Amino acid sequence: MFKRQLNTPLNNDKSFFLFGPRGTGKTTWLHNRLPNQLFINLLESITYRELSANPSRLKSLIPPDYSDWVIIDEVQRVPELLNEVHNLIEEKRIKFILTGSSARSLKKKGINLLAGRALVYNMHPLTCTELGENFELKDSLNLGHLPARFSENDPERFLNDYVNTYVREEVIQEGLTRNIGAFSKFLEVASFSQGSIINNSEIARETQIGRNQSENYFSILEDLLIATRLPVFTKKAKRKLITTKKFYYFDVGVFRAIRPAGPLDSPADIDGPALETLVLQELRAANDYMDLGYEIFFWRTQSQLEVDFVLYGKNGLIAFEIKRSSTVNKKDTRGLREFKKDYPMAKTYLLHGGEHTLYMDGVTAIPLGTALKTLDQLLIEDAPTP
Repeated sequence: MFKRQLNTPLNNDKSFFLFGPRGTGKTTWLHNRLPNQLFINLLESITYRELSANPSRLKSLIPPDYSDWVIIDEVQRVPELLNEVHNLIEEKRIKFILTGSSARSLKKKGINLLAGRALVYNMHPLTCTELGENFELKDSLNLGHLPARFSENDPERFLNDYVNTYVREEVIQEGLTRNIGAFSKFLEVASFSQGSIINNSEIARETQIGRNQSENYFSILEDLLIATRLPVFTKKAKRKLITTKKFYYFDVGVFRAIRPAGPLDSPADIDGPALETLVLQELRAANDYMDLGYEIFFWRTQSQLEVDFVLYGKNGLIAFEIKRSSTVNKKDTRGLREFKKDYPMAKTYLLHGGEHTLYMDGVTAIPLGTALKTLDQLLIEDAPTP
């Protein structure tokens, strides 16, 4: 059992959503932290049928004068419940925890998302800090950080099953597409864009679907919380920048399970994007768990100068470049140095595969293992004002 870093939601009495991909540990965390609270599981078929047929029945499941948390697991399965939740918050002052592994149906049906009445938090795969002594970089890059894979005898099979069952079942369950075969092909084709600029036309052609359908599939992946697209950082831009987004699956193990590997693939084809994915999932988790409020971007000029990740927000401006190589030279820091010319207030870090921390022309080059274990410090230490 791993101790999770997410603690903020339980420090007050305000209702909140807890979103996160299936398998990131939302339910387990709640059972461990709140073992005696009222728990309504919409993955149970009887509960699901009763509440989907009659959402107002929710009120009868809560004892009179109940003052503890009411937990509704996978609330997106019956989005109409949010109207009932709204009324119970207003009339009875009941406090709810609403978990979800998809925002698609909630947004699609235009359901009241309890704006102003419920906070929103996110659960991510395990972090390096949460893993503690169980963290091993090579293992993480191959299998990712979904909690269940650490207790599986065959973690690779677990990850394949996760992709083949959960992802496709979620798509079918929510009626997101009628052509599950095309969507399955899209999952695979999109994996070749991991950590890269999205070429929607090329992906549509390889998947044999329309360009608009390809864009819709990307939106589905984001709404199911299993992928994200990073925009280009354009604040007060001084150079011509590209405008296309970069794509990432949410967990490096899931990415590897989806991405087919052939005899012609070089290590850089998969290992490079895998390393970026691991760093990104750590950045997203630290940002959310510490409530830092950063927005995450990347930076690339039309002349191909690039920085992998740019974090911008109330705590400052931070740029990260990721390199697998154990040796670092001046060429590796060029993107960061050029970024710092445009944004002198930025902190710039190169995370690399070597063993020593180096200081090069205003760029701090940190070994990956060290950086991943101390990422929270990098995000808040001596943060300048953007």
